[in-house]
Amino acid sequence: MQLLQQLGYKETGQTFRHPNRLAVFCGDFVDRGPQIADTVQIVRAMVQDGAAHAVMGNHEFNAIAFHTKCPDEPDRWYRPHTTRHTHQHQATLDQLNDRELSETLDWFRQLPVALDLGPIRVVHACWDADGIKVLEEALKSHGGCDTAFLANAADTEHPVRLAVERVLKGPEVELPNNTIVTDKEGHARRRVRIRWFESPTGHSLGSYAFPHVPRLKGVPVPNSVSPSPYGARNPPLFVGHYWLDSRHNPLLLPNLACLDLSVARGGMLCAYRFNGEVVLNPASFVKVPARNMRTVP
Repeated sequence: MQLLQQLGYKETGQTFRHPNRLAVFCGDFVDRGPQIADTVQIVRAMVQDGAAHAVMGNHEFNAIAFHTKCPDEPDRWYRPHTTRHTHQHQATLDQLNDRELSETLDWFRQLPVALDLGPIRVVHACWDADGIKVLEEALKSHGGCDTAFLANAADTEHPVRLAVERVLKGPEVELPNNTIVTDKEGHARRRVRIRWFESPTGHSLGSYAFPHVPRLKGVPVPNSVSPSPYGARNPPLFVGHYWLDSRHNPLLLPNLACLDLSVARGGMLCAYRFNGEVVLNPASFVKVPARNMRTVP
């Protein structure tokens, strides 16, 4: 609310509106922070009122899969209820009642995976044109993120699964020689996200990982890496997902910015005020700090 107000949006009834602008939200509305229900209500109301657009993030997709049972296996969900998955989703389970959760999931199922608005593009994790096309065609044919779509997304060899992994979660690369790194939530990982938006030429795995992993400095980038370099002539692109350190520069390329600065981990809530430019302006980022500031890893 503070960020919207700072951007010039006024609270009117059940929503926020700007006299001549639209907000565009980059996904990940659930699973972290103490006011998940409020966040969902604000974003959904703005979208439904025509005051905003929003794209699906991996947390929205995961929530749909977590609460959708496989038709032929009533004790199995499309996102297994493992201890880790349940822990990741627990804050949402704690904060939304059954009605709120049902309504929220219904809304999530209709969210687009990407937006090409002409002057700008928005996707949660990775602008992969082929992957976006696969997902958009599948969602259109299924009428949204239904059980048939989820079944395809659960099939490790299906194009929909491969597209979900790239577009909503971002390309990753397997670490060599049984190397393990620990992510920001303390989970051991054998894969790292990459700077998919640029070529790995001149990088070590440490500098090509996104965010950087200093301990992998000097480790060669594996040949299996699969980037989707974002061209300099493309429209400005905005992503979320990567929960960068709040001190990190959101500007990744002259025409690409990551707006996720870890607000739910004590960082900053970040927006960009777009005015039609083809090269993004560092002075146009607008940030507000989390109310309870904590050290961001």
